[in-house]
Amino acid sequence: MSPDRSYNGLTFCELKQFLEEKHDQYNRPSFIPSDPVSIPHRFASRHDREISGFLVAAIAWGRRDLILRSANILLEAMDHAPYEFVMSAGKVDLNRVSQFVHRTFNGADCGYFMRGLRHIYSEFDTMEDVVLKGMSENGSLKEGISHLRHYFFCQNHERRTEKHFADINGGAAGKRLNMFLRIFKVA
Repeated sequence: MSPDRSYNGLTFCELKQFLEEKHDQYNRPSFIPSDPVSIPHRFASRHDREISGFLVAAIAWGRRDLILRSANILLEAMDHAPYEFVMSAGKVDLNRVSQFVHRTFNGADCGYFMRGLRHIYSEFDTMEDVVLKGMSENGSLKEGISHLRHYFFCQNHERRTEKHFADINGGAAGKRLNMFLRIFKVA
């Protein structure tokens, strides 16, 4: 964006200043406990942080306290071990998470998210590796995210489940997904 262009009535310099102020306001340890970003911060393992962050990003709309409550319910159903759960959950375990609901994210969506994540971690070490593979041709983060989404949904699933993972090629901004990626310094 050139300095003389505007975005929503703000010049580049004004927009940059606004974003810097918001960064300073929210990018501080005191903000973390009351925000959904606190969920992946609980884990030492990169896999657990990645999975919990991704799942929280999928349900992160509405009031923060309700998002945190739902995220805690989901983590409890996963025995607070997201990677182990995703990789080894059997039918009984998957039935437990199929009871999970947060707004329009229902048990069928949750079940597919577990399967989609298992598919990713069966082929790649991290979700970031899927994004980087998608970026390998032209370095575009948009292509990387698109590749992650395509790979995630390559198994049989209900079409309605796709609304919980932003389609940036379809015009979605992908704000929650981009915030998830910022946790890992991909974006």
